[in-house]
Amino acid sequence: MALTATAGAHVTKISLVRALEDADAFTAVVGATPGETVALIEYLLALLHAADHVPRTDSEWCDWVRRGESLAPAAAWLRNDADERWNLFDPEHPLGQNIALAPFMAEHGVGPAQLVIEQAGDYNQFFDHRHLHHGVPVPADVAFRALLTRMAYGPGGNAKVKKEWLGPLLFPQSTARLAGRVRVLALGRTLGETLRLNLIPGAKRPDDGLNYSWTGGRPRRGFRGTKVTRLPDGPADTYSYLCRSVLLHPVRMGDGSLAVDRVLIGSGEVLPELPGEFLQDAVMVKGKGKDDWVPLRPSPDRAMWREAHALYATVAERTKDRDLYNRLALLPGTRVQLWTVGLITRQQSTPVAWVADEFPYVPGQEMEFREVSEEASGICEYVSRALWAAADTARVIVYPNPKPTDKKQQTIRFNGAAEMWAGAGEPFHALLDAVAEGLEPAEGLIGFAADITDLAITALNNRLDSLPSHGSGVRARLEAQARLRRSLTGSRAPYHLQEAAHARR
Repeated sequence: MALTATAGAHVTKISLVRALEDADAFTAVVGATPGETVALIEYLLALLHAADHVPRTDSEWCDWVRRGESLAPAAAWLRNDADERWNLFDPEHPLGQNIALAPFMAEHGVGPAQLVIEQAGDYNQFFDHRHLHHGVPVPADVAFRALLTRMAYGPGGNAKVKKEWLGPLLFPQSTARLAGRVRVLALGRTLGETLRLNLIPGAKRPDDGLNYSWTGGRPRRGFRGTKVTRLPDGPADTYSYLCRSVLLHPVRMGDGSLAVDRVLIGSGEVLPELPGEFLQDAVMVKGKGKDDWVPLRPSPDRAMWREAHALYATVAERTKDRDLYNRLALLPGTRVQLWTVGLITRQQSTPVAWVADEFPYVPGQEMEFREVSEEASGICEYVSRALWAAADTARVIVYPNPKPTDKKQQTIRFNGAAEMWAGAGEPFHALLDAVAEGLEPAEGLIGFAADITDLAITALNNRLDSLPSHGSGVRARLEAQARLRRSLTGSRAPYHLQEAAHARR
């Protein structure tokens, strides 16, 4: 199965075997989407755990990372594994699939677009008027990567299967393992370093193996009776968990290559609520209950960088006994990038967008990163409120006798907070990079506050440009600008905003 990998500026197709054998010759594997890239990295991690080529202890893990332990033994294991286990179109045990759907493929199979999360949408019709049943084949390697992505990130909802086939529980699809949360990976300088950083040390459990197919191997759930959950046996099982019942139909192309022209997708295995050992990377945030802590979810309303303070709080506090962040702390001075990926869905069923971002981390500087991320986030939140207050000042003058129901929309006309938030991401990342390189947090935050001040002033002025240049328009502009200036420089402003204002005098 071919993966796309990068080596500097060069992009090439490589096999799973070569991805492990020559892992340090490549910068990274690259999927069509952030979610696909995560799914590919996780599958390589599953292979390493299934091959039992992992460090046994945290100390050995540190040694693997520092000296760049070769991953070739896992490549040798994979090369010597039975070929029939890796046949995507095996008539009895197709890789990653449920052959029990085969009797229904000829009559009910739909186009391969349903396999691709971003294309399936509402399972009806796409922007270019291709219907779900339009069976334009996709290459086998593309289908394999889409299969892995759907297993990891498939949202809930209903599939194009019928409960009469195998049972009523085939019809509804539960949320897949990563669909409801932000996944964090530690990225190294090479693919090999990335894989080593994200390995989970420990002896291989007897039952922890790769999920080659729905049939064979460990027992699977049925689709009649009550819904049955299954706790994974370990990392290899977790990273290859079959969260969907999928079947791919092969077709031979003109050049002799195999492709997929039809698919069926139904409900797969269902995870229970996972304990901490299966959430090694999770960023935990306060839930609705008093003592309720839940993994961070991607938000359609907040860019990922706005949640960086939660990530760095998790890094600094390290409340779990053994997780990714506890291990990274054992590598002082080693800079890594924490890559966050999430899938935003509508009503937990229709995919909307992938969100991804990177944040630097240098073990030993946990408190610095936490301080700057929390303070910078607080500055932006304060400035956002100040922009609203300035906008409301303009509204009162421009609309002296509004209907109560119109006030909010009238204020929104002059509110530049959206523009401020859109522009704040770049200086925020520049701040984190500077701290990673040794800049003192206080100095960096004053510079950041100055940048946000400029953004806010520009955003407000742009919103006020539509006002007439006489009468109430001039008055509204001047008073709104003065209100914002007082908010950004007054005694109630965050310390670093005040310092930024003093530095300009």
